Amino acid sequence: MNLAVLASGSSGNALAVEYKGQMLFVDAGLSGKQHLLRIESSGLPAATPVGLFLTHEHNDHSRAAGILARKWQIPIFGTEGTIHGSKLPGQKLHGLEYFRNGDTVEIGHFTVEPWSISHDARDPSGFTVTAGGRKLGIATDMGVFSPLVQTMLEGCHGLVFEFNHDIDMLWEGSYPWPLKQRIASEEGHLSNDAAADAVRRLVHPGLEFCVAAHLSEENNTVDLALKAGDQVAEGRFRVLAGKPYQALPYIEV
Repeated sequence: MNLAVLASGSSGNALAVEYKGQMLFVDAGLSGKQHLLRIESSGLPAATPVGLFLTHEHNDHSRAAGILARKWQIPIFGTEGTIHGSKLPGQKLHGLEYFRNGDTVEIGHFTVEPWSISHDARDPSGFTVTAGGRKLGIATDMGVFSPLVQTMLEGCHGLVFEFNHDIDMLWEGSYPWPLKQRIASEEGHLSNDAAADAVRRLVHPGLEFCVAAHLSEENNTVDLALKAGDQVAEGRFRVLAGKPYQALPYIEV
C-alpha cells in the first residue's frame, strides 16, 4: 500500500492511497486540477480511483468532492452529517454512500473503518485503511485523543496525525480570543505536545512513519512539529510534515 499526502494544512487537505492498481481518496480540499497535478508530482503509481471518503464537511476537506466524484465516476462515502454538511445531495454524482462511525466499509482491495472523533463538525470521522495486511491510520481535526481513537489506531504501520499548533504561538498570536478558545477546546485541534503524547501511546515495533498533519500556518512551524514528533520517535520511525502547497513524495506503508 502506498500513501500520497497531496495537501495538509488549513488551506486544504487531501490524501490518496494506492494498492494493486486501485486508488482511494481521503478528503478533497484541493481543486480538481491540483489533485491531478499533485498525484503526479508525488510519484504515486498509476491507479484507478474507486472511491472518496470524507472526514468531515469543512471546506478545506470537502470543497472538490463533487468535482472528483464526477471526473472519476466514483462514489463519495461519509456520515450523514458530513455528506449533508458538504451540500452533496442533489448534485449529479455517481453515488453517495452513507456510513455510521463504527461501521466497516469494503471497497475494492481496501477495508476502511471509520470512527468518531471530537471536532466542531456534524459527525466527523477518523479512518483506518487496511490492504495487503498493512494498516494506515488517519486522525486529523480532533480536539481530544480519546480511548476510542487510541484503540482504533493501535497496530498501525503508518499514521497521518494532527500536529496543529504550538500552544505558546496560539495564545500569544494574533487570532481573536474566541477563535483561540475554539482551537484549544475539546472540539478543536491537537497541539504539538498533545499530539506527541498521543503518538507515544501508539508506538510499537511495526510503526514505520508518522506524518505530522494539518499544521497551522499561523500558529505552528514545521520545525516545532517535527521536533515534537522526533522526541517521541527517537529514531524508531520516520517523522515527516505534510505541506499545504505541495505533495510529499509517496510513502510505502
